[in-house]
Amino acid sequence: MTTLLISDLHLHPGAPDVTEGFLRWLEARADGVDALYVLGDFFEAWIGDDLLDLGDADPTGNAALAQRVAKALRRLADGGTEIRLMHGNRDFLLGERFARDAGASLLPDPAVVELGGQRVLLMHGDSLCTRDEAYMAFRAQARNPQWQQQILAMPLQDRLALAQSLRQQSGEATSNKADDIMDVTPEEVEKVMAEHGVTSLIHGHTHRPAVHRLEVDGQPARRYVLGDWQPGQGWEIVVEDDGEPELREFSL
Repeated sequence: MTTLLISDLHLHPGAPDVTEGFLRWLEARADGVDALYVLGDFFEAWIGDDLLDLGDADPTGNAALAQRVAKALRRLADGGTEIRLMHGNRDFLLGERFARDAGASLLPDPAVVELGGQRVLLMHGDSLCTRDEAYMAFRAQARNPQWQQQILAMPLQDRLALAQSLRQQSGEATSNKADDIMDVTPEEVEKVMAEHGVTSLIHGHTHRPAVHRLEVDGQPARRYVLGDWQPGQGWEIVVEDDGEPELREFSL
């Protein structure tokens, strides 16, 4: 079996090179694999699945982009690949309708799955950044079902404006924060891995691709961090039968 894991593509109409690269990657690399996991921030923003109803009538181009991506994923799923989608901090409103159109299923964060013959913890990674107290407060609000329902009840145009405002605020806040605040908290990583009884963790979010060695309850462990996709560059983790996860950078 071959499993691929990716995250942080941040697909949006303003970055067509990444979208085209992803669609080529699906055909050339993901076709025929057993499973594909997308660990959050698949889209730069997601204002609700009813965006799909707009199609070409959406002046932002987000609806057409989403429909195109869903069709490409559906072709992969129809070929026998299991597709699992996890929410990120950008696309936390991604819903069951998009997943259904894409032939995928939504994956909770965190989730423990069996990969390469071992139990592996999958996360987006933002919940591990506990030193960023302002973001953690926003995350708690954004993942609250009642708050989400209030947002989804807003007119589409208001949600589009809100998404733009949140992206701008996020960019301004990030530029004023120290690097270590935006990275994971080591103690939180160890705690979460111990709670789930695993020695392997795969996540994205931080845009700092690497393989970290650590100890969890006295056992050697590894934390695999996926990178974000840029024009011409992508990141994946590959897991083969009874093999260790392998982090790979590749050209789009």
